[in-house]
Amino acid sequence: MERIFEDTATAFALKSDAELERAYFLFKLISIEPLVKIGTSVTNFAIKARLPVEGIIRTTVFDHFCGGVSEKDCMPVVERMWEKGVSTILDYSVEGKETEDPLDDALAKTLEILEFVKKKEAIPFAVFKPTGYGRLALYEKKGSGSPLTPAEEAEWQRVVGRFEKTCQKAYDLNVPLLIDAEESWMQDAADALVEEMMRAYNKKSPIVFNTLQMYRWDRMDYLKGLHERAARDSFKIGIKFVRGAYLEKENERAVEKGYPTPMCGSKRETDDQFDAAVTYSLDHLDDIAVYAGTHNEQSCYRLMEQMEQRQIPRNDPRVWFGQLYGMSDHISFNLGIAGYNVSKYLPFGPVRDVMPYLIRRAEENTSVAGQTNRELELLKRERERRRL
Repeated sequence: MERIFEDTATAFALKSDAELERAYFLFKLISIEPLVKIGTSVTNFAIKARLPVEGIIRTTVFDHFCGGVSEKDCMPVVERMWEKGVSTILDYSVEGKETEDPLDDALAKTLEILEFVKKKEAIPFAVFKPTGYGRLALYEKKGSGSPLTPAEEAEWQRVVGRFEKTCQKAYDLNVPLLIDAEESWMQDAADALVEEMMRAYNKKSPIVFNTLQMYRWDRMDYLKGLHERAARDSFKIGIKFVRGAYLEKENERAVEKGYPTPMCGSKRETDDQFDAAVTYSLDHLDDIAVYAGTHNEQSCYRLMEQMEQRQIPRNDPRVWFGQLYGMSDHISFNLGIAGYNVSKYLPFGPVRDVMPYLIRRAEENTSVAGQTNRELELLKRERERRRL
């Protein structure tokens, strides 16, 4: 398999010299863990104190990792990436809202995005987070099997109603819908609800996609069980595979609450689980559509090789690669030029409301030193190629 991810000219073709320098500067900062911790604390304080820091955030970290404050704002980025063979998934990345009005606002925004997506070939999926539609504590209680109070039951039915409205809209428009995974202690209720949606809307093709975080040691068993239920009940499966985004929080909570961690024992185990789940899905591609959300080059090469061995066309609509905007351009754009289905998650929303997402991005990059070092190595190589 040709090592296509070394081509920095293709990877950074859309970046001006100034944007390349900004990216190099940002990843240099992110590589310094104490600086990230101080920076996130200061930023959190400034946002809560309503200090005028939006301009600085907008021109640095926001513009690197986000597409803009609205769908329209994102379109220049969407169109430029599409020209290079890379699709976009618009991700309304507003977090931390738990009262009913913002939850209904999130529903309205997702329905609006579905209409928007239908008109844009460059945007093949829509997406939402379960906690955009309901309180995390409510999912947790529902998933634990504890009885809900009458008020909580009414609240849960509103959550179900938001899922149904969204999935029905996606089905009517024939737009595939990715539903993100979140913390393990709320995920059982979300999984059960997403499976209900698959059973209702995936009879002919995979419209509704769940997300499996493969740093959890139980996810392969869940995938196989889901496949058995899908075969029994005659529905298709859509799965986005990721490694996971809440590792430290998960381990800390397990220690605090005194239960075994749901996390794999090592990164190697996580990598093996991710690759095994993708292989299993390719072995059952008539039943399971795959969205491989990964920044891991070896997992991408492995998927490419398996597609070639199985004679699966590079543009088969049942197999997608995905990365986050602002990261791993060497993977996304080289896959796009090579003819694979690949998309970037493009976050957007008001600067202040998107800050929790941006802070998590910085913290994740700091905790995965190899990823940050690889970004820096490639940016440095492209700077030298351009002789900046």
